[in-house]
Amino acid sequence: MKTYIKNIKIVDGSQNKPFIGNILIENDKIKKIGDFAAEADEIIDGTGLCAAPGFIDTHSHSDLNVLTKPELLPKIMQGITTEFLGQDGISMAPLPIEYIKPWRKNLAGIDGDSDDIDWHYKTTANYLKMIEWAKPSINECYFVPHGNVRMEAMGLADKSPDDEELQKMKQVLRREMEAGAYGMSTGLIYMPCAYAPTEELIELCKVVAEYDGLFVIHQRSEADTIVQSMEEVIRIGRESGVKIHFSHFKVCGKKNWKYIDDMVRLLEKAEAEGIRVSFDQYPYIAGSTMLSVILPPWVHDGGTDKAMERLQDKAARQKMVYDIEHGIEGWDNFIDFAGMDNIYVTSVKTEKNKDAVGLSLTELARLRGRDPYDAAFDLLYEEKNAVGMVDFYGTEDHVKLFMKRPEMNVCTDGLLGGKPHPRAFGAFPRVLGKYVREEKNLTLEQAVYKMTKKPAVTMGITNRGELKEEFFADVVIFDENSIIDKGTFVDPVQYPVGIEYVFVNGQKMVEDDKYITGQDRCGKVLYKYCGVLEKQDTK
Repeated sequence: MKTYIKNIKIVDGSQNKPFIGNILIENDKIKKIGDFAAEADEIIDGTGLCAAPGFIDTHSHSDLNVLTKPELLPKIMQGITTEFLGQDGISMAPLPIEYIKPWRKNLAGIDGDSDDIDWHYKTTANYLKMIEWAKPSINECYFVPHGNVRMEAMGLADKSPDDEELQKMKQVLRREMEAGAYGMSTGLIYMPCAYAPTEELIELCKVVAEYDGLFVIHQRSEADTIVQSMEEVIRIGRESGVKIHFSHFKVCGKKNWKYIDDMVRLLEKAEAEGIRVSFDQYPYIAGSTMLSVILPPWVHDGGTDKAMERLQDKAARQKMVYDIEHGIEGWDNFIDFAGMDNIYVTSVKTEKNKDAVGLSLTELARLRGRDPYDAAFDLLYEEKNAVGMVDFYGTEDHVKLFMKRPEMNVCTDGLLGGKPHPRAFGAFPRVLGKYVREEKNLTLEQAVYKMTKKPAVTMGITNRGELKEEFFADVVIFDENSIIDKGTFVDPVQYPVGIEYVFVNGQKMVEDDKYITGQDRCGKVLYKYCGVLEKQDTK
């Protein structure tokens, strides 16, 4: 199959100035770029449009949807052709059989839950094979989640590992890295990751560094103690030799905006030391995660079932309220920095509580005739932890400041259930429409670089991320004059406009802003070279 795209503005991903030219796609590769004529099975006149490499989403939560809804329309419809799963230290694999039931409850608030898959896959290798069988519409990459590794080695308890448990964690991590993962992720506000001391992370990151992998981290604090938190992350990089990538880089809460200069200083200090540091960012002033993060860390000790028991206990609830109102050193207190008025329920599992979706915790309390704390605690208990939320924490000026940093690349970090954060459907078009065309915070070539080559190089993907001869033909064609996200926090499930075509591995998947149904999906699992077997597809 040959596709000839002519007279199009080529933004090749390298930060070079755009130019008018032609592109020839043959099978799954870009065969030629420049000023030439060619015969082809399909000819696309690109006059007035732009061609860029397919966008790369470095922080995704499609881990379950890739198996149950492999079309992944929220991603491909915004031009994403590759995404990274396994984020925040809690994901699908590895998953020992004895932990399936509690782990599904732990995952439910962030990735959802389903009875439509067989959860007995055990390892990353088997999970990635299931993705291959599902045939997703886009390419998939994986980070080994620290919480899963910890669970397999030592369970879900709040404790530091002994020597034997730490060695077991290293063995599990090596096995999963050799399955083709790109590194390890952690989320130090999520259980059981939050129980890990710094020394545990250093030792595990030494293993990641052996494989030239990346350490992707939702750091311990994005609020009151963000400076100390960043210092911890940089120490991990320094003492382990691993490359550091901060997830969804930001600072939360007005009282903490004063730390931004210190955050930038720490980035530059690390780079001056030779520690490789990068971060991703979604272009919004609100975040999204599971509602159970409002609970103090001790509530989660032992897993979701134990948390549910504590939510039933009146004395435990009183202690939760006390800790939320008085704080715990080093804990990111979402109610403190966002407030009940600025935390909204986005998804639930049961019909009983569907009326909670879209309400703030204050509005939920009013609807239920309950104290706001009890209304939130009741919801978490009744839904067995399967509740998503959005929280508002920042300003547009901060988004723009971090967006222009050289360490930054774009991501969605979008949960896909219920009434999701609009970033799940529109993060990448929002950058091109709002921050390039309307506000000129970035040039077109800078923005495309931060969506394509920058993440490819940072993550370690080969032969993608640029419009370049013999690279894989992941290509997005868009109208720079109309591209924009459409989703809002009130009505987020809307596809963007201005994405005319999307090609994945040379196959056209989107045409005229519409997904092409009825054809084989052509996404691949991309395996990283792990020192054992070169699995990343370069044929």
